[in-house]
Amino acid sequence: MSRLRFLTAGESHGPALVGIIEGIPSGLRIDAEILLAQARRRKLGYGRGNRQNIETDEVRIVGGVRRGVTLGSPIALVLENKDHVRWAEIMRVDPPDDDAPVARQVHVPRPGHADRIGGIKYAFDDLRDVLERASARETAMRVALGTVARALLAELGVTLSSRVVRIGRAVDETPWRDVTPDEIDSSPVRALDPVAAVAMVQEIEHAKAAGDSLGGVFEVVARNVPVALGSYVQWDRRLEAEVGRTFLALNAIKGVELGLGFGAAAVRGSQAHDEYEPDADARTRYRTNRAGGIEGGMTTGQPIVVRAAMKPIATLMQPLDSVDLRTGEATRAHIERSDTCAVPAAAVIGESLLALVLAEAILDKFGGDSLDELRERVKRWQHTVRAR
Repeated sequence: MSRLRFLTAGESHGPALVGIIEGIPSGLRIDAEILLAQARRRKLGYGRGNRQNIETDEVRIVGGVRRGVTLGSPIALVLENKDHVRWAEIMRVDPPDDDAPVARQVHVPRPGHADRIGGIKYAFDDLRDVLERASARETAMRVALGTVARALLAELGVTLSSRVVRIGRAVDETPWRDVTPDEIDSSPVRALDPVAAVAMVQEIEHAKAAGDSLGGVFEVVARNVPVALGSYVQWDRRLEAEVGRTFLALNAIKGVELGLGFGAAAVRGSQAHDEYEPDADARTRYRTNRAGGIEGGMTTGQPIVVRAAMKPIATLMQPLDSVDLRTGEATRAHIERSDTCAVPAAAVIGESLLALVLAEAILDKFGGDSLDELRERVKRWQHTVRAR
């Protein structure tokens, strides 16, 4: 059984999103302010829709924490949807008092969304029963749960950051430099290069004017990760497999790579692998980090570098061709309130996703029911690694 596991529940316009994370040791300091800080970062980015102005994304801790410290029991979180007040009758949980038709039903699927296939799978005539849960609104709770994991990693010295490297045709391939998270967050698109950021904003403006949407690529980096998390001994214990699975489970993500990723397919072996050289503090060190911090299913101690490709959002203000499932007639796709581009927000979400993966890998390797116990085990391991 996994040492760390989590679940979310709730619909986009339902009363609330709910999350439970189990396996966090006791003694970790966590409070609502920490959760709110990351929730606000998720709302960043040029091209977001109006709902970001409605939702405060304040998270209540309702279990597993006492006086600001985790108890070792499951941590339960609740995030109320402020917009639900406008949808209370449409999204009501209890049966209605009469047979009046439900407002805001959806019968025209959007190309690129879960609408049509979800309706087939769960036998729904009203596709709102699909899109409410398939909505990226659910990621607000995944960020909250990932923030708990992030707080645990911070106690062990692990840090996470992210940036946007592409939106549409605009690309920022600036090498990472020593910048603060606030500096990246201050960019309207969370890019490192100000010139590239201007080009990205222009791409978004042009897409919005055309009633279209844009995707892109973002990068997440984890530093000071302990060596040898994961394993090569079984396929499902390889850490890059869990990274890929977790990132591909994020809405609209269609590709994931570590280090050189797909670029490694275009070069020779001499340009793809990381050579070793002597080191004063250990026997060897890496000259480069082309592997992206994971080799043979295990962390190398180098920064973990993950890139993910996000497709354009499926809701278009100038909708694509579709079919009315009630009549079989050709029509335009359903329009739901949406963003033009959410790549900057996806990058922030990616930090939480990587935090969840790494926290699970650390707990799987080191165990420990309290934070002090875990911290001591990690410290002993790092001393052992330096001697090898």
